[in-house]
Amino acid sequence: MLLNLTVVALSILAMDGCRKTVDDATLTSNVKAALAADSAISSQPVQVAVLQGVVTLSGDVSDDTASSVAAEDAAKTAGVKEVVNDLTIAGLAIAPTITLPAAPSNPRPATAQEQQAIAQHQSLPPPPENAPPPPPPVYRDVTAQPGTLLHVRITESLDSATAQTGEAFNGVVTHQVVADGLVVIPAGAAVSGRVVDAKDATHYKGHSILSLELTAIRTHRHLISVSTEPYTLEGANRGKNSFEKIGGGAAIGAVIGGIFGGGKGAAIGAGAGGGSGAAVQGFTRGQQVGIPSESILHFRLTAPLTVHTAETSAAVEPSGLQSP
Repeated sequence: MLLNLTVVALSILAMDGCRKTVDDATLTSNVKAALAADSAISSQPVQVAVLQGVVTLSGDVSDDTASSVAAEDAAKTAGVKEVVNDLTIAGLAIAPTITLPAAPSNPRPATAQEQQAIAQHQSLPPPPENAPPPPPPVYRDVTAQPGTLLHVRITESLDSATAQTGEAFNGVVTHQVVADGLVVIPAGAAVSGRVVDAKDATHYKGHSILSLELTAIRTHRHLISVSTEPYTLEGANRGKNSFEKIGGGAAIGAVIGGIFGGGKGAAIGAGAGGGSGAAVQGFTRGQQVGIPSESILHFRLTAPLTVHTAETSAAVEPSGLQSP
C-alpha cells in the first residue's frame, strides 16, 4: 500500500514538472533557437519578444511563406501560449495574426482589441471564460478571374539597354487579392516573371521597348503558374524625350517618382508618406526605357487562378496602397 502511494506521489510530481511554466527569458532563447534551426527562415531578420508566455514576432521578412513558417516554428516551441505574428512582409504592414500551439498552421486575424494591445506593446486581453474552442477552418477552392489586377513591387532594376528576352525578375504582391471573402493571393506573396521583349534604342531604329509578364506566384505554400497581360514600356522615336506604357488599354504617360537607388526603405517611405501608392514606374535615360528596383507595376490576369484556402480577408491594405 505504501509503495502504491509513493508511486502516485511521484507521478503527481512528474505531472507538475511537465506543467511547469517556462520563464520568458528562457522561452525567448528557445524560440530564437527554433527559428535559427529552420534553414527555410534562418537568414530572415525576425525579432522575438516574450511576455507572460506570449511570443511576439516582428521584423521584415521576404514573403508570406517566411512569415507563416516563423509563426509555426515559434508556436511549436514548448511553453509558448500563443504567437502574435506582427511581421512586415517586404516592407508591407500586414494585419497581425494569432497562432496557437494546438493549431500552428491555422492562424487567425487579431481582433481590433488585440491589434490595439499589440500596437501598444501590452499583454493580449484574456479569452472569455468557458469560451468554446474556435471551429476548424473550412477550406474552399476560390478563383481570381481573368482581368484581376495584381500590384507587384519588383526587386531589381530592368532597362531596355541591358535586359535580355527571357531574363527572369522577382517581386512581391503589394496587397491581397480576395474572392468570395477568402484570400486568393496574400499581400507579400512572392512572384516571378520574365522579360518578354527588350530592344535597345541604339539597335532598334531609335525605338526602345521593355515588356514584362508574370509567370508564377508562391501563395499558401504552393508555387502556382500564372498568365498575365504584358506590362510594356515603349520609348519615343529618336529625338523625343518621352515614352509610353502600352497594353491593357490606351497608352498613358509614365509616372515619375524621385526614388532612384534609394532602396526598399526609401520606396516604402515615399509610398506611405505620399499616400498615393505610386512608386516609380519608369524612366528615360536618353532613348532607353527602364524600371527601377522597388517600382510598383500592375499586371492583369489573362487566365483564372484557383487556390485551396481557408484564409479570410483581413480587410487591411498596406498604408498608401489602395485598390483602384
